[in-house]
Amino acid sequence: MSKLPPNHRFLDFSDYGRTPARWIAHALKDTLVTPIHVTLLFGVVGLAACGFMFSNHYYLAGLFLILKSILDAADGELARVKKTPSYTGRYLDSIFDILLNAVIIVSICYITKSSIFIALLAFLGIQLQGTLYNYYYVILRNEFDGDNTSRINEKNVPIAFPGEKQKHVNLLYNIFNLLYRGFDQTIYYADRQAPKNQKFPNWFMSCISLLGLGSQMLLMAVMLSVGLLNYVLPFFIGYTALVPVFILLRRYINR
Repeated sequence: MSKLPPNHRFLDFSDYGRTPARWIAHALKDTLVTPIHVTLLFGVVGLAACGFMFSNHYYLAGLFLILKSILDAADGELARVKKTPSYTGRYLDSIFDILLNAVIIVSICYITKSSIFIALLAFLGIQLQGTLYNYYYVILRNEFDGDNTSRINEKNVPIAFPGEKQKHVNLLYNIFNLLYRGFDQTIYYADRQAPKNQKFPNWFMSCISLLGLGSQMLLMAVMLSVGLLNYVLPFFIGYTALVPVFILLRRYINR
């Protein structure tokens, strides 16, 4: 199943793991494995990728970053095929994403002996890139009745879905809000008119998907595999320049 109706889908370069994620989801559909279990597994896989970096097994590190992206998609797919949407899973997934991003950046910083300032800039850049992609994507999903567990500029705790506890949603929302609020607000105020202009061409969304988390993990995997570990942090700092470029392009398209 997709997060968007068929007539509004676009080529998502960040979503290369969707097909294997669906295979995994359908294989687990009639088992006791839950989407939360898959989320926990992608957390372990992400940490394993860092472990391979420290042991100089960069091909394996890259492979596990890609596997992490596949499992990152598989938890949501499993929730859809089991028809068990939850804010618990949605927030836990996002919390794991940002924490793993931090661990990956810190690991590369330590291994390459880069400054903590460079690591911080790279981390902030990666989060802003991903936030912009998610911002436009969520606008589309909300407008066209796609998946609706994500919301634009989340300010209030949502009401728990049947089958999950409100106290768990409250706790995870507060953690999510603490970790993401600054990035969400930065992008929202940089392009607050975007929700009023939901007509984003498919080619535009495909270009924006190059900033998505899956694309970021793939780029890291490729750089690790070809011996460019020392350039990962500077690359993602420079890659952040695409954020204002895409915002200006979106405004031009919807002028």
